[in-house]
Amino acid sequence: MKKPNRLKIGDTLAIVTPSWGGPACFAEVFNLGIKNLESLGFKIIIMPSACLDAQTIYHNPKLRADDIHQALQDPNIAGVISAIGGTDSARVLPYLDPEIFLENPKFFMGFSDATTITTFINQLGIVSFNGPSIMAGFSQLKTHSVEYQTYLSDFIFSNPCALKLPAFDYYSDGYPEWSEPKNLGLLKPLKVDSGPHFIQGNGVGSGQLFGGCIEVLEMLKGTQFWPNSDFWHNKILFLETSEDKPSIDYIKFWLRNYGVMGVFDKLSGLIFGRARDYSDEEKQQLDNVILQVIAIEFGQGDLPIITNMSFGHTDPQIILSLGINYQIDTQNQSITQLETSFNETYFNREL
Repeated sequence: MKKPNRLKIGDTLAIVTPSWGGPACFAEVFNLGIKNLESLGFKIIIMPSACLDAQTIYHNPKLRADDIHQALQDPNIAGVISAIGGTDSARVLPYLDPEIFLENPKFFMGFSDATTITTFINQLGIVSFNGPSIMAGFSQLKTHSVEYQTYLSDFIFSNPCALKLPAFDYYSDGYPEWSEPKNLGLLKPLKVDSGPHFIQGNGVGSGQLFGGCIEVLEMLKGTQFWPNSDFWHNKILFLETSEDKPSIDYIKFWLRNYGVMGVFDKLSGLIFGRARDYSDEEKQQLDNVILQVIAIEFGQGDLPIITNMSFGHTDPQIILSLGINYQIDTQNQSITQLETSFNETYFNREL
């Protein structure tokens, strides 16, 4: 895998809007996310289409792709972060030029609908990142615990070769209404986190990480942007649900599709993000359905499966590095990133 250079204080990051035109709809939320990112020590460039009105962005997927290309080709820009998710970034994919990505393997991070871009980059053989966006994650950064803020900074600037995925003692199902100025930068009421659920598997397994928002991945199935059958060997697949709160039945149907494709026969593990807006009872039902499909219907009763992980559409969000090797230790109930996410030569040079 090609790895991007490690980010450092003083680097310039570009902000793109590959999906919904949220920055124009909720400018204060967007601006606070920029301010919080700058507080970490970054300089920020907002790409030309990022703050256009939502209808203009919707009708111009090529414009969105052009912004990504421009950010990658600019030698003064060290990385790219998505402003927000949405529902139609799949329309951007036909306009993306693989050669530009291959010639400029830079840090690219987003989640939710940005899954289309991060998985596109990953299948080119470049590491990409599933993590906070400007409006959903960075805008709320100062409301989070010091522990989480330290984790995020350490990941971005240090990222050691052996990094155990953290768990936090609280979580929030998203954000109060952005249309109310008093809610700027806030999380919904905090709840006690029960931590990761190791629901199946024995021993230790490892593999390259791949995945994203389960609903967005459904948009790619059957297209040229979906992985081929050989891709899944020794992968650890991560999936998570959006604020649309798909029904447990739909998740069952989608998982069956992976089973029919033979994906579960090839994986080294499956990790599932904490399901947004699910009750504790619904989360237990989801665990049961995952086991029903994978262990009973497709006979993979030994595949390590961990649910209720802190990534995706609930906060705090950990960052997951697509294309990097991770290890699942079911006995000690831990998941560890086995290598740094960034270019080793650049990582080790004196800064």
